[in-house]
Amino acid sequence: MLTRDEVVQLLNPVIDPFLHKTLEETSGIKEVTIKEDKQHVSVKVAIGKTNTAEQMQLQQELVGILKRNGAVTVGLRFEQLPNEIIQKFQPAVENAKEKQLMGGNKQPNFLAIASGKGGVGKSTVTVNLAIALRRLGKKVGIIDADIYGFSVPDMMGIEERPIVRGEKIIPVERFGVKVISMGFFVEDNSPIIWRGPMLGKMLNSFFKEVEWGDLDYLLLDLPPGTGDIAMDVHELLPSCKEIIVTTPHPTAAFVAARAGQMALKTEHEILGVVENMAYFESKLTGEREFVFGQGGGKKLAEVLNTKVLGQLPIQQPYEDEDVFAPSVYQEDHPNGKAYHHIAAKVIAKMEEA
Repeated sequence: MLTRDEVVQLLNPVIDPFLHKTLEETSGIKEVTIKEDKQHVSVKVAIGKTNTAEQMQLQQELVGILKRNGAVTVGLRFEQLPNEIIQKFQPAVENAKEKQLMGGNKQPNFLAIASGKGGVGKSTVTVNLAIALRRLGKKVGIIDADIYGFSVPDMMGIEERPIVRGEKIIPVERFGVKVISMGFFVEDNSPIIWRGPMLGKMLNSFFKEVEWGDLDYLLLDLPPGTGDIAMDVHELLPSCKEIIVTTPHPTAAFVAARAGQMALKTEHEILGVVENMAYFESKLTGEREFVFGQGGGKKLAEVLNTKVLGQLPIQQPYEDEDVFAPSVYQEDHPNGKAYHHIAAKVIAKMEEA
């Protein structure tokens, strides 16, 4: 019958599927109990992430090792490693993934803009937050990952298309922000009828095949909800942070909570909530009318244990005959100033470490 030391020796070389370190390196073997009369081995194992498909595969591997070496029955219990152990090994793993994804030496701060449903102004927030970050001196790019409902090029008034240089796609630059979108590769606003796996490959291309250069921030305009593309982003970018966009309406906030919960379950940090279309202010009287109700952003922030980064009123950008950009707020516009404050908060949160 196996001894405790033999069990530890057999299992120590096994690799934690999340931290890519041996159980010996992570001190993952926590308890070993042996019942000699029943030839039963019981082991408690600590790993980087529990209740996943990878854990099931690891369980089969551990059971197989022990049974091949004399155990008749095996009992396994899993728990999550302490945060200090995870933090010790995880940054190297995440940085390696993202370096491979983007290429180059410097990786940007990844920031996804998400919402629970369409029509809440998520793309408008993405565009204007990116431009506000640029006005604050940051090098910024946008991936229009809302592949079924791409709108960023039109919002920014982009009329040219990317060019190919060697084996790389050169993104279009507008207002100092580099942009790539499915809209650049579709003729005449045609509908996209691809299935999930094909869209995932296109999203990969937006990271790997685009010459982004050195960026401080790369914003991703996600599709609304929790579908394939949003899931792909969560898988591709372990250290991506998120902003959730909602309107004040209770239903919009309720649905947006799903997108926020998905971010939390995949260990994406939520930087905060942006409440769009918060109110309409009359130019004649100065009175505020809460067209879509009140409180949705605050309630959503409470549910997600975060804060409201800003509340944006319903306003059009100033008319500008010289610059066509139908959804871009000028720097001196009230909403432009509001985005400036939101961008400053984002920088403080993202770069506080």
